[in-house]
Amino acid sequence: MSLPLILPPIPRLVPRLSRRFLTLACLLAAGSCHAGATLPGPAYPEFRSAEQIETSCEQGLAGARERVKALEDSRVDASWLARLDDLSAYFEDAQGPVDFAQYVLPDKALRDAAQACALKWAEFTAGIAQSEKLYRSLRKAQPKDAIDKELVRLSLAQFEDAGVTLPAAKRDRARQIRERLVALEQAFQKNIRDAGTRLPFTEAELRGVPPGVWAKAARDEQGRVLLGLDMPTYMPLVQLAEDASVRERMWRARWDQGGDANLKLLGEVAALRAEYAGLFGFKTYVDFNLRRRMAHDGKTASAFLASVGTAVQARERAEIDELRAAKAQHLGTPLEATKLNRWDTEFYSERLRQSKYKVEQEAFRPYFPSEHALPFVMRIVEKMMAVSFTKVEVPLWHADAQAFVVSDKATGQPLAQLYVDLFPRDGKYNHAAVWPLRGSATRLQRTPTAALVANLDRKGMTLQEMETLLHEFGHAVHVTLSRTRHVGQAGTSVMLDFVEAPSQMLEDWVFDAQVLKLMQEVCTSCAPVPADLLAKAQAARRFGKGLFFGRQQLYASFDLALHSDPKPDPMALWAKMEGATPLGHVAGVRFPAGFAHVASSYGAGYYAYLWSLVQAMDMRTAFAADKLSPEVGARYRERVLAQGSQKPAPQLVQDFLGRPSNSQAFFEDLKR
Repeated sequence: MSLPLILPPIPRLVPRLSRRFLTLACLLAAGSCHAGATLPGPAYPEFRSAEQIETSCEQGLAGARERVKALEDSRVDASWLARLDDLSAYFEDAQGPVDFAQYVLPDKALRDAAQACALKWAEFTAGIAQSEKLYRSLRKAQPKDAIDKELVRLSLAQFEDAGVTLPAAKRDRARQIRERLVALEQAFQKNIRDAGTRLPFTEAELRGVPPGVWAKAARDEQGRVLLGLDMPTYMPLVQLAEDASVRERMWRARWDQGGDANLKLLGEVAALRAEYAGLFGFKTYVDFNLRRRMAHDGKTASAFLASVGTAVQARERAEIDELRAAKAQHLGTPLEATKLNRWDTEFYSERLRQSKYKVEQEAFRPYFPSEHALPFVMRIVEKMMAVSFTKVEVPLWHADAQAFVVSDKATGQPLAQLYVDLFPRDGKYNHAAVWPLRGSATRLQRTPTAALVANLDRKGMTLQEMETLLHEFGHAVHVTLSRTRHVGQAGTSVMLDFVEAPSQMLEDWVFDAQVLKLMQEVCTSCAPVPADLLAKAQAARRFGKGLFFGRQQLYASFDLALHSDPKPDPMALWAKMEGATPLGHVAGVRFPAGFAHVASSYGAGYYAYLWSLVQAMDMRTAFAADKLSPEVGARYRERVLAQGSQKPAPQLVQDFLGRPSNSQAFFEDLKR
């Protein structure tokens, strides 16, 4: 099961000051935009120089200042709330193109210029978030119905969380902290993104790794193969390399990204968050951050994580024992003298899948050709949710990027646009994520836009990679099928501990035989996945569940502990907590330095992956009889995806299932 990353928040104008991803638009692209007549919304601007980015940045900020002042000075009438939301739409369109550029543009100078612009916007929006004039006007605004009332509630919370009601000195300090946190988060991500790590290996050392992974890679002056840390390279090496030292080098490099520089940044991030919470009278950032989420407080989140830990503890230890026995048998060493290292787990898990279940990840690549994997995933959603995806040719940031129009199948009406950028390259964001680039607003006839960015394999997909693609596509449809009245409530603006549920729900679809038959609809020459291979994969999927959930529980617990200490030492805390696990701590590996979730939007919130999975597994029960059911899919589209945050997350799930959500499906799954 894959849990791809999602990007950090960029503070912005209420009502969604902490919304994670912003829009692409060409309103301020200094005349460089293409019209993109077949797209329902603005096309992505072609940034050709750092100077152009700087110009767009300054023009966008100037326009924002004018619009903020005009709204601050305006009378509160029946249209004031809509005008506040209009301002949010402008912020998306003005800030978003440059912000997104830093993660995908091939040119480092342009990425650096985009990052510099993002910091200017952060400074500006930190001040706007504390506008007493806007806050007072919002308090006077009269919502016309439940949707408007929820928008007002969320918007007031955003202002208050930014410190607008604090005394002057504390308010100033809150603004300074917010600005500094954005700079630290940007630097943390940049240190990972721009590292360009390449490890040298001889061909002999790569025994067991398919040549397709390394044969075309660059070589050093000694003729050694130079390999990066992207997932299409990393996973085959740690799963298949016979040489344990090769696996160890790759594993250490992957989990040591960011180094001491990022450890220092993370320590400052956590300390500043603790100080920030203290300004509001909270003892920990955990309780401050969770009070408006489904979990409500740290005590509830910690109790949930403890229940997960208890549920998987015995299974995790049993799986470790099984892997250790597999290693002893493979090496011919006495079991009692055999130690299982962390860089051994993927290798021996894969060997067990092959020996015990007669299945390996590499066996699936021929059945999921890269050029057909995306159309296959799109066909799944088309069948479930009565939409269609049509590719359009428009200039984008890289030749790998593609653009699609999302339309309603019954009416043919264009609903949204989707950008997809699937394959690795230097300088690109190196995990998998979706940016809600443009929020829906029916009152403005504003269509949404999403960008799906991943790092998958060009030579065909494994089941793990297909899960990742389905996960991210779940986020994409959450954005593109949003039909909210206001921009501020669009798509993934839901509570953070629900935002992963629509994506996690779809991961399960790739293991369904009926779903897999859709591949032949998009690729007539593709052989179907053999029934026995799928059955073996379904059985093999159950192995490793203890290790996976044990690790996720550790990550989430570390995150809560880090944000419960006013002056934490991330590395010392991690070494202590990892050291208490069955496999212990690996000295010299600075995992927290690469834990980008915690440095960004998932700070004091990583538990949300497991919390959301409870909701996802419960929603899957509605599709138990037929994962492609158009009736259930229509209900899901209408009652969950289209609603955004117009209703609180628990109400969305109840509206869809016809009952309150529960954790029965989740904990039953842990036992299987």
